[in-house]
Amino acid sequence: MASGFRRFIKKVFIVCNIIVAAVFLLACLVPYLNPQTWWFMSILGLGFPFLLLALLLFLIFWLFVKRKFIFISIIAMLIGWKSISLLFSFHQQVRFDYKKPADRLRIVTWNVARFIELKRNTNEGSQIRLKMMELLKQQNADVLCLQEIHTSIAPAYYNNIDYIQKELGYPYFYFTYEIDTKDHWYSSIIFSRLPMIDTGRVYYPKPGITEVLIHADLKFNNDTVRIFTTHLQSVLFEKSDYDKIEKLEHVDEGFVSNSRSIFSKLKKGAGIRGRQADKVKEVLQQSTYPVLFMGDLNDVPTSYTYSTIRGDMQDAFLQKGLGIGRTFASLSPTLRIDYIFADKNFSILQYKKYVKELSDHYMQVADVKLLNPHPVTE
Repeated sequence: MASGFRRFIKKVFIVCNIIVAAVFLLACLVPYLNPQTWWFMSILGLGFPFLLLALLLFLIFWLFVKRKFIFISIIAMLIGWKSISLLFSFHQQVRFDYKKPADRLRIVTWNVARFIELKRNTNEGSQIRLKMMELLKQQNADVLCLQEIHTSIAPAYYNNIDYIQKELGYPYFYFTYEIDTKDHWYSSIIFSRLPMIDTGRVYYPKPGITEVLIHADLKFNNDTVRIFTTHLQSVLFEKSDYDKIEKLEHVDEGFVSNSRSIFSKLKKGAGIRGRQADKVKEVLQQSTYPVLFMGDLNDVPTSYTYSTIRGDMQDAFLQKGLGIGRTFASLSPTLRIDYIFADKNFSILQYKKYVKELSDHYMQVADVKLLNPHPVTE
């Protein structure tokens, strides 16, 4: 009787392992499936790290129970290695070198969440905005790409563009002044210490948030580089949605309605980002200059959005980072949704992420170098 029960339990574990492996492999297909059609698969991609963890747990279990079954997990992970390689970076971390030779371009990207404090205040115990400004200043970057920036000319509010120009020393900027409310503007922005030769913007197809893909062509020594930044459609979760996600851990009377609400927003966001990603790819391919792309894609590395926009560009975190690379402070510890991409004309020299509880996103900084620059004459 006991041996029969053990055989039954073993079969249950084998079936479960096979099911997890199959779902894991389906999740590996997400980057190739447009979420406008395959929206459910895009949601499956969000669970990719947890599916990988489940496979590893099965592997460890079979090592102690029946070793031949470890190959269920091993084969699945080998097939899905490309997706796994997008999750982790294993580079030895060295101290970030703040010395910046003339042939090095330092870039920063950060979703600043409106700098948290919109209204002027004298609260010495808080002043998160000033702490964020100080962190930006410390980088001594050539270019700042900021998403979800808020600025205002109303006396009671902060004029963040004016402050960054004067106090942080960025004389050049490009901002499309998307109206938030009267005297208030909100969008993505590019600040630069290098002269801007040209700028441009592309609006995304609606429906979606009023965001744009912007670029600035910068004079860098004897070369021109094109900087892109954007903020793609979020799922627009409100506090009540985060509460619903917590309740999903418990099967109660609100489980079905909570699930329907969350999945509806995930579906809508994934579809819109799919359209936006296609547009970004189209615009990037039109550039005749070396390209650096920075932004908040609101999507993970195992997504159609990431795969479409990155293309064959380099991911700064994968080149020089360490660990999972989380950039979003809420929900799952696996959410890397903010990126620095560089095309093949650049070498990525160093990378750093600042895990500070200021914005709900973490700031990233990288140094890059043009591989075949035009010689600089004295």
